[in-house]
Amino acid sequence: MLFQPAIIALLMAAGVAVLMLLAAAPFAVQVIRHWDIASGSERQLALERRTYLFSTLLSFVMLVQLAALLLFVFNADRLSVMFVGAMCAVGTLNVNGYGFPSLIAQMAVFFLAAMWLAINHVDTLARDYPLVRIKYGLLLLLLPILATSFWLEFQYFSALKANVITSCCGSMFSEESKTIAAEASGLEPLPAIWLFYGAMAAAIGVALWHWRRGSRVSGYLLALTSAGGFVAAITGVLSFISLYIYEHPHHHCPFCILKPEYDYQGYWLYVPLFVATAAGLGAGAMQPFARVPSLAKIIPAISSRFSGLTAAGYILFTALATWFVLTSNLILIEH
Repeated sequence: MLFQPAIIALLMAAGVAVLMLLAAAPFAVQVIRHWDIASGSERQLALERRTYLFSTLLSFVMLVQLAALLLFVFNADRLSVMFVGAMCAVGTLNVNGYGFPSLIAQMAVFFLAAMWLAINHVDTLARDYPLVRIKYGLLLLLLPILATSFWLEFQYFSALKANVITSCCGSMFSEESKTIAAEASGLEPLPAIWLFYGAMAAAIGVALWHWRRGSRVSGYLLALTSAGGFVAAITGVLSFISLYIYEHPHHHCPFCILKPEYDYQGYWLYVPLFVATAAGLGAGAMQPFARVPSLAKIIPAISSRFSGLTAAGYILFTALATWFVLTSNLILIEH
C-alpha cells in the first residue's frame, strides 16, 4: 500500500514538512535570542538574509499542508474499492486504528498552518518585521504537531492490508454506535436545522461586521464564530444535509457525498467551508498584534479581506446546502 502514488505524495509532504521545521529550529532559536531590527551588526544582517529564505520555504511547506488535507480525503475515498466492506472513505479509515486520528491530525495541521500563514503575511508587510520572533516561536510549537501527524500517517498507511474486512459508514453513523459522530447524526431534523442556520447566520453576520468595522473585538468574535460555524456545519451535514443529498432518511455519511454517483457534491460543500473557517481563524490570529505600531494599519486591512473571504465562503456553503435540501425529493419534516 505504501507504493500508491497518493500515499507516497502524502508521506513525502508530511516528512518534508517535519524535516524543514527541524532544519529551521536552530535558526528559529537564533532569531528568538538575537533578532534586533535596529542593529546593523553582521549577525543581524545575516539573520535578515536567512529570514527571507526560511520564510519563503516555510510558507511553501504550510501551503502544501493545506493541499494535503484534500489529497488525504480524496485518497481515502479512492482506496475504498480495495477493502472488503468499504463503500467510501469511512471504510478505508476504519481499516486500522490510525485512520481517523490521522484525519483529525491533518485537519488540525490545516487550520494551524492557515493561522501561521496569516501571521507571517502581515509580518512581511510591515517595515520592521515585528512578529519575527513570534512566528518562529510558533514554528517550534508546530514542530511536534507536524511530527505527530506524520507519525500517525505513516502508522496508518504502513498498516493498510487489503485482506482486512472493514466496516463502513452504515455502522459508524447508526443509532447503536456510541461515537460523537453518531450522536451528531442522531439529532432530530428540526433542531439540527435551527442550529445550522443560526450558526451560519452568526458566522456570516460577524464576518460582515468585521469587514465593515475591523475592530479587535469583532476580529476575536470572527475567529470564535468561525470555529463554531465549522462545528455546526459538520453537524448539519451529518444530521440532515446528507440525508437530502442521498434522498434516504438513514444515510448520514459525510464522505459518500464525495463520490461521483453524487456528482462530487461534497467537494462543493467542504471546500468553501474549510476556506471560510481558515480565513476566520487567520483573521482572529492577527488580532493580538493589532496594537503594534507598524501593524496598526496593516492588520485591519488584511483581516477585513479575510473576513470578506469568510463571509463569502459561508454564504456559498449555506446556499449550496439549502439548494441541495430544496431540490431533494426527500421529505423529512411534514408541513
